Amino acid sequence: MKWLNVGKIVNTHGVRGEVRVISQTDFPEERFAQGSELGLFMPKSEQPIMLTVETHRKHKNFDLLTFKNHSNINEVEHYRDGMLKVSEDQFSVLGAHEFYHYEIIGCTVVDLEGTVIGEVTEIMATGANDVWEVKPSEGKMHYIPYIEDVVKEVDVENKKVIIDPLEGLLS
Repeated sequence: MKWLNVGKIVNTHGVRGEVRVISQTDFPEERFAQGSELGLFMPKSEQPIMLTVETHRKHKNFDLLTFKNHSNINEVEHYRDGMLKVSEDQFSVLGAHEFYHYEIIGCTVVDLEGTVIGEVTEIMATGANDVWEVKPSEGKMHYIPYIEDVVKEVDVENKKVIIDPLEGLLS
């Protein structure tokens, strides 16, 4: 089964079983909604601990969560540094020109003439738009903005992205 990261537990908050989560999802209201099922993956563990969200609220830059049957700090303290994930059966249907990061990572990037630029290795959220880190077979890393003027076609089934690089983008 495929799992997607939605957040990392970085600490506890108070004594009533609340945890601080750094969100890694574009859908925190959906992923952390009351009743949502999340898999908690601890470092060095392959098997998830299944948790059900009891409450969710925002506090500063964190999402604060409590889980069913976890009503005090002693029951959640050992969850620190765990990754919260959702299983593939909970993935949302995305609109046109929207993709999950895992679908883009590993795609081969080519220009309009078919020249291979490299492979997408990472996606960075910059605020205005995502930037795709593209590693060529040799040479320095390229940073491709995910904007309509540059990214012309994304074919996730064939793991191929066609771009029209702006002047100076690949130099």
